[in-house]
Amino acid sequence: MAELIKIHEENPSLRKIQKVTAILKAGGLVIYPTDTVYGLGCDIKNTKALERIARIKGIKLDKANFSFICYDLSDLSSYVKQIDTFTFKLLKRNLPGPYTFILPGAKTLPKAFKKKKTVGIRIPENNIALEIVKNLGNPIVSTSIYDEDYILEYTTDPELILEKWGKLVDLVIDGGYGGNMPSTIIDLSKEFPEVIRTGKGASDIL
Repeated sequence: MAELIKIHEENPSLRKIQKVTAILKAGGLVIYPTDTVYGLGCDIKNTKALERIARIKGIKLDKANFSFICYDLSDLSSYVKQIDTFTFKLLKRNLPGPYTFILPGAKTLPKAFKKKKTVGIRIPENNIALEIVKNLGNPIVSTSIYDEDYILEYTTDPELILEKWGKLVDLVIDGGYGGNMPSTIIDLSKEFPEVIRTGKGASDIL
């Protein structure tokens, strides 16, 4: 059964953040808070951990559309192709924030994502998520955790999350009640930007 640890978003404990990143580096799966819904994440460099998440989601890794959780825009160059001024300004204006931006993938993507033409980039406005990525030293790969209850759709209570997911993951972070509205997804990989999903972030930012 996974451990549940409480981390305060306003001032995350470095000792607890280091514990989280040690688990991630060892190939563990962590459920953590974001500025939208709780996410399930692992170290982007650990293929076995990536395969574990894909199995939980019931999909093959090469078919999975996971998001890359980054600390800031300086992480982008390793994962996406060079972007134009319009795109950079749009990202800078809205990140950190409740958005997933789909961008053309770079040739330097980790091995598990080499066939990906596009990647989803997130920089959530949540200190716990950002401190984990900063301490890890590279992005975490993430997916939202759904609930079978179509009315709820997303579980917001960390203790209920532990009850449901505790045997599948290694750690659940209690960062307080999560949201029940996912990020807004905007595709910037084509000639014209397109809103793929309207979520917590305003969709009229283009």
